[in-house]
Amino acid sequence: MFSVSYTAVIEILGIITFTVSGTLAAMEKKLDLFGILIIGFITATGGGTIRDVLIGSTPVAWMRDMTTILVILGTGILSILFRKSFKSLQRTLLVFDALGLGLFTVIGMNKGLAIGLHPGICVALGTITACFGGVLRDLLLNHIPALFHTKEIYATACIVGGSVYVLSLPYTDQRWSESIAIFLISGLRLLALKLNWRLPNM
Repeated sequence: MFSVSYTAVIEILGIITFTVSGTLAAMEKKLDLFGILIIGFITATGGGTIRDVLIGSTPVAWMRDMTTILVILGTGILSILFRKSFKSLQRTLLVFDALGLGLFTVIGMNKGLAIGLHPGICVALGTITACFGGVLRDLLLNHIPALFHTKEIYATACIVGGSVYVLSLPYTDQRWSESIAIFLISGLRLLALKLNWRLPNM
């Protein structure tokens, strides 16, 4: 009987959300079809590619499984076809970016935990996975990445949620820990944007 693991579902959702994030950002810049799909692809795979290289998992994940490429391609095309359904590209972009941040942090951390890395390194690995696809997207679209805004709550949200994830694992089911971390990271990022939360000056 066919079954899909909870971790696989998180990974697919992460790919979808960051692909949408990338394609929406590219459409705001009025790129052509090829440019939009490339930005969506880079946003969805950039952080994971860096993660896999760092842990020596090569070829990297998207090169070993056509599912990732097909999901990105399908999501990118659907995002273009239904772009008029998004009332505000910028607002929708921020929502999908926040969701991707939470999902990809957990994905990256799970990769580190699976090979026995120290929990602190796993938090760093999750943060890299979550942030660097967006960094590459923003650089290619001539934006200053949110990660480099010194007062932005971006990577900080990943670190907070990732820390809660590893600390809660001994006390609760892994699925609950993953769900709590995703909700916390995404929620913290969205609240920071809505309420204009900033890190204190040094």
